[in-house]
Amino acid sequence: MSNGVIHHIEINVSNLKNTVDFWTWFLDDLGYKVYQEWEKGQSWKLGQTYIVFVQAEERFLDVPYHRCRVGLNHLAFHASSRAQVDKVVSKLKEKGTNILYRDKHPFAGGPDHYAVYFEDPDRIKIELVAP
Repeated sequence: MSNGVIHHIEINVSNLKNTVDFWTWFLDDLGYKVYQEWEKGQSWKLGQTYIVFVQAEERFLDVPYHRCRVGLNHLAFHASSRAQVDKVVSKLKEKGTNILYRDKHPFAGGPDHYAVYFEDPDRIKIELVAP
C-alpha cells in the first residue's frame, strides 16, 4: 500500500440505476473494473482505489446535490492522452450528456489544461484531464 493514496470514495446517489448506467462506460474506459455489487450499491476499482455509489435513503432525497454547497465540488480523473479526452467528448455528445464550459472547451481550466468537464445524473461535476 502507498501511504496517502485514496482507499475509496463513496457517493450517495438519488437513483442507483441511472448512476450505474451513466458511470459504467466512463469508468470502463478509464480501466476501472466492477468490484462489488449489491442491492443498494455498486463499486469499481482501479489499482488500490475504488469508487462506490450507494442509493440514498428516501428520507434524504428532499434536497438535491449541488456542487456549490458544502461538500464535494467535483471528481477529476487523469486521461491517458488528449485523444482519450476527445473520445470521451464524442461519447458524451452521443449520450446527450451536459458538457460544461462549452464556450471554453477544451481549455476551460486554462491554456495548458486540456480537459472536459461534464455532469452525472445527480449533477456531480466530473473532469477528465489530459497529461
